[in-house]
Amino acid sequence: MTLERSVLAFAGVMVLVSVVLTVWVSPYFIWLTVFVGFNMFQSAFTGFCPAASVLKRLGFKPACSV
Repeated sequence: MTLERSVLAFAGVMVLVSVVLTVWVSPYFIWLTVFVGFNMFQSAFTGFCPAASVLKRLGFKPACSV
């Protein structure tokens, strides 16, 4: 799996987990969803993604550019 797809998968899982936690544990977990969404939004403009940095250190490789 490429780095880019791993970041998308990670963000999707985090959103789903935060929704489940919001419903079953505490409504304050909605802030986790807001945090993930904000990080995705700022990454679109700045190109910096903290999750991508961590996943790159874990060995995920970026997609080949043409």
